[in-house]
Amino acid sequence: MSITTDTSPAPAIERPSMAVDIVCVGFGPAMGGFLTTLSKQLVNPDGSPIADSQAMPGMPPQVICYERADDVGFGVSGVVTPARSIKESFPGLDASQIPMAAPVKTEKIAYLLDPVGASRRSFVLKTGDVMLKALKWALPVRDHAFELPWIPPFLAKHDGLVLSMGQFMQWVGAQAMGSGTVQVWPSTPASAALVEDKKVVGVRLIDQGVEKNGTPTGAFTPGMDIRAALTVIGDGPVGALGQQLDKEFGMPEGHHAYEWAVGMKLVVDLPATSKLEPGTVFHTFGFPEPEIFGFMYIHPGNIASLGIFVPSWFDNPVRTAYRYLQHWVQHPYLWKHLNGAALRSWGAKTLGESGKRGEPHLVGDGYARIGEGSGTTNVLTGSGVDEAWATGVQLAESVTELLKAGKPFTKENLQATYVARRRASWVEKEGRIAEKSRDGFACGFVTGLIGMGITGLTGGRLNIWGKPRPPHKRLPTIEKFYKGKISAAEIAQIRADCLAKGLPLYNALMDRAGWPAIPFDGKLLVSHQDALLIGGKVQAPAGYADHVVFPFPEVCAKCNQRTCVEVCSGQAIAHSPSGVPVFDREKCIHCGACLWNCNSERPGGSGQTVLEFRAGTGGLHSAEN
Repeated sequence: MSITTDTSPAPAIERPSMAVDIVCVGFGPAMGGFLTTLSKQLVNPDGSPIADSQAMPGMPPQVICYERADDVGFGVSGVVTPARSIKESFPGLDASQIPMAAPVKTEKIAYLLDPVGASRRSFVLKTGDVMLKALKWALPVRDHAFELPWIPPFLAKHDGLVLSMGQFMQWVGAQAMGSGTVQVWPSTPASAALVEDKKVVGVRLIDQGVEKNGTPTGAFTPGMDIRAALTVIGDGPVGALGQQLDKEFGMPEGHHAYEWAVGMKLVVDLPATSKLEPGTVFHTFGFPEPEIFGFMYIHPGNIASLGIFVPSWFDNPVRTAYRYLQHWVQHPYLWKHLNGAALRSWGAKTLGESGKRGEPHLVGDGYARIGEGSGTTNVLTGSGVDEAWATGVQLAESVTELLKAGKPFTKENLQATYVARRRASWVEKEGRIAEKSRDGFACGFVTGLIGMGITGLTGGRLNIWGKPRPPHKRLPTIEKFYKGKISAAEIAQIRADCLAKGLPLYNALMDRAGWPAIPFDGKLLVSHQDALLIGGKVQAPAGYADHVVFPFPEVCAKCNQRTCVEVCSGQAIAHSPSGVPVFDREKCIHCGACLWNCNSERPGGSGQTVLEFRAGTGGLHSAEN
């Protein structure tokens, strides 16, 4: 048996074991679709099971899902989604049944001009900005923003839903578990898949009672082995089991996970004077840097979800999301709605943006993969929740078919059912259209925007060519990025000062580059540390090993960029006198941004970077995000 990500302190530990029929990892939208659909089909109308459980004869198939977070709705995001597959799962769905949900009523897309003069804009963008300002008497240019008069069909979310994913997943979890046919166990991370002779035979739960470095204490309890005929992996784009299977089985030829983004968001109480209606949707681009996209979705109760996406093709080695978020909030186009708003919750999440080309092997003997970690995100339409849900439904229908036929969960059978359904679906069709839609960003922001437009308007028949590269291979040095704005000598001094104080560099560099100080108001504009205390509600239970690890300290010590420190959403990774970053899980929200922002390769020529993001507990503790 091979467990490539097992971090157990000793190889010969006697572990408890339990058998079930289907074990699932990760309770996100994909698993919600899977369990919602499967729970309705495991029992016939007369109450008899559709197939006997192999783990518990005489009972329906035993299905259990393990979720890392402390509850089934913690640590996700506000979204706007077409909700096609979700609505099919809940015929006649009334959005008012779901807390914070609303039908989409109004959509706007705005190009944000730079009101402070610090944004790094190309000559083409600067020229365009001047023209827009000069023609504002004839164009809809107000509050330093140009509202597009038309929303491309591939971006529109007409007839969709605005959701709080935390609230939605809690509602979904109640529906699924209320059936009595499936179980969901939060606060129970799975550390690895059990692999025997290239067959996945279950999962191993995380060890408890260990030091932060994994050393057993007197309270050591080995993680249980959960053995199952089928293992369903839905642990997201940076999940430990998904990473393990990618290493164990490789990626399909030509596929890669090179495109990422960190989404950082707020949930706020809007000012009492706000006139924004539930279901109003704003999309923005152009500020604080051209590459950064923003969103604001209005929920019932005068509540809004808002935030930014900082993509991997934004070539800034100190690409902090939090400071940029604070500047984005203050843009006049948004601030007129947000002045006086108060923070309710805050968080961040990694988005896997390789789409179809990030699709791993979807099935193998004993396992299937669904959701974002299986390459469902559509970067052209800006959609992922509905696609993930659809793949869960497709797998559930396939599992039901195989159970009724008495067929085992082999690679061949899963290919003939689940993969066949997925290939014939709109998820596949639209994923193929979007496959090359962002290649143009390899050549620049304007080229990328044009490429997306061409791809979307031609249904994928035309694209702008560009060669995607791993983030760590495209990041320039700090000196190169700020060339012409900050001298190398000044950067050296800033680096020395920040390292001496154990601080990231981004605040000092952004201050020097002309970004104004944040006027903290204690309500919406708060320090990064206060966001953790007020809006993040981070939990980090004792007795577990750290999940962010630097196993090649000699490489880290030589790194002069340390993008992992700069990008960390919760300031959980910091500089140290030794040069090797230190990790504080009391601040970690499990966004996973550090994994794809590591810019140092490990020895041996594998091309892998040195930082490891393993299975872990705790994280963001909010049901609103």
